[in-house]
Amino acid sequence: MAFEEFGQLSKRRREERAQKYKKKILIAVLCTLLFLLCIAGGVFAFFHFTSKKNSASSKYVGASSSPPQGEQTKTSSKIIELLCDPTDYKKKCADTLVKVVHTDTSNPSIAPRLIVKAAISAAADEVVKAINKTEKFKFDKSHDKAAYEVCKKVFQDSVDELAESLNHAGQEAKNYHDKISDLKTWLSAVYSYQETCIDAFDDGDMKKKIKDAVNASKEYVSNSLALVAQISTILEKFAAAEESIKPPARHLLEHGSSPPVDNQGFPEWVGHEERNLAVKATTNLVANITVAKDGSGNFTTINDCLKSLPENRTERIYIYIKGGFYEEYVTVTKKMKNITMFGEGSQKSVITGNKNFVDGVRTYETATFAVMGDGFVGIALGFNNTAGPEKHQAVALRVQADRSIFLNCRMEAYQDTLYAQTHRQFYRSCYIAGTIDFIFGDASAIFQNCMIIVRKPMENQQNIVTAQGRADKHENTGIILHNCRIYPDKELFPVKHKYKTYLGRPWKQYSRTIVMESTIGELIAPEGWMPWQGDFALKTLYYAEYNNHGPGSDTSKRVKWGGYKKSISKQEAQNFTVTPFLQGSWIRDSDPTVQVHYGLYK
Repeated sequence: MAFEEFGQLSKRRREERAQKYKKKILIAVLCTLLFLLCIAGGVFAFFHFTSKKNSASSKYVGASSSPPQGEQTKTSSKIIELLCDPTDYKKKCADTLVKVVHTDTSNPSIAPRLIVKAAISAAADEVVKAINKTEKFKFDKSHDKAAYEVCKKVFQDSVDELAESLNHAGQEAKNYHDKISDLKTWLSAVYSYQETCIDAFDDGDMKKKIKDAVNASKEYVSNSLALVAQISTILEKFAAAEESIKPPARHLLEHGSSPPVDNQGFPEWVGHEERNLAVKATTNLVANITVAKDGSGNFTTINDCLKSLPENRTERIYIYIKGGFYEEYVTVTKKMKNITMFGEGSQKSVITGNKNFVDGVRTYETATFAVMGDGFVGIALGFNNTAGPEKHQAVALRVQADRSIFLNCRMEAYQDTLYAQTHRQFYRSCYIAGTIDFIFGDASAIFQNCMIIVRKPMENQQNIVTAQGRADKHENTGIILHNCRIYPDKELFPVKHKYKTYLGRPWKQYSRTIVMESTIGELIAPEGWMPWQGDFALKTLYYAEYNNHGPGSDTSKRVKWGGYKKSISKQEAQNFTVTPFLQGSWIRDSDPTVQVHYGLYK
């Protein structure tokens, strides 16, 4: 996304500079035209230069709504070929785009919008087909019925987010790449939802049937992700070319560079009011509603409080959770947006439950607290699942909400403690404890300044901190542990050498996890990372470590996998800091006192 900081030049100064830059601009225009023609051929002319009614441009984009002939046919084919080149399912891509490119060459100025819309629309059609197919399946076993209930929920989420993506993609914008980060995030979530449906089933014939039914929709969503990225690349090249001919006074920050963060490292989308919450004592916050188990508030349960909220509310609402153990299963629905929920402390205001996989509950449904409403902020709260290690998967907190923030919170369970399911998530100064895959999911999630505490597992088990679920290489997701501390808890500490502990393992084909500028305790095994099964994903994953310290940070004996990087450059690490990795077209903080830095501590 490009962020422009325009200087307030007067008319007189503009006129003075006009003559000065005239020659330079003319030369740059000619160079730019040659550059674009060499790099992208007809695509750039197709996207940008039709408005110039000259013979050079008409050669490429002067087609009518009927199928072009001769050079125009070749140009359209080249456009489709270039756009579809990064996709994994090129025939599907070409079939999707051929009508758009041929039909709309008469109005190519909106071609990027139409191309993205066509790809997302095709994906939406396939998701609907998948839903219709699976609805006809007969589920005889109780666990299959329970699994399909998960599918129905994530299918609906897919439909909702594809509709939002279509609306977003269809809107005209001066800088279309401003929309790219949002589209990548939403489409990545849709892809992940299909995986969630498949994962809900146990291995067997029914799982294979479900997988086959959703396969086409996954392919079209994958293509959509690739096309959005390709459009973004083209537009970046245009932005760079155009910027080269502008006077330097404009100071445009190019797309792909690091937008500003504040001096505490918050994402640029965190509003001034929300970022101040991190440094205020919760007693200084003013609540709209108070939940108190002892009856001293407006409600005695969190669920009753949430049910009272009016639908379609857009303004932020502050809910105070007084100290107490709230034994209830809470879901902040998609309609419950912009909620700030804060407690007296992460060990005082605690939401607790014990649903688990062994008792017949699908992992997705075991969460004590689930957040789906965008813009959720949780502060000084505890989320527990007390099922114990013998009950296997038992989630304390599941987060699906986009632009969600957790500050000074505590998540405690054993296996699968924190399900960072989808979208953009930011965790600051949290305490996260567990055993197996206890930070998992397919969100774009950064954990900054967090305590990552490894607990004692069952006999003959090992500990794995992360299990990231990026299943398609075009997704913009990953788990980033930044300036965190990874230590054993007091029960594991005296026997830490008895149990192997790893930084992560690849849950999906393109699993991505980065640990940087963190303190790694000696409990981490020298090899650092653990395979999922055989050589699955070892060449396609992206695991990296950067500038860590502590006795467990020695990378000399790390795994030798093709996808593992025991050392990356500072520039590459910078891509995984808060603002570059979580950037989106959200409201920026306008406080002029915010200091700018680029995310790394050293």
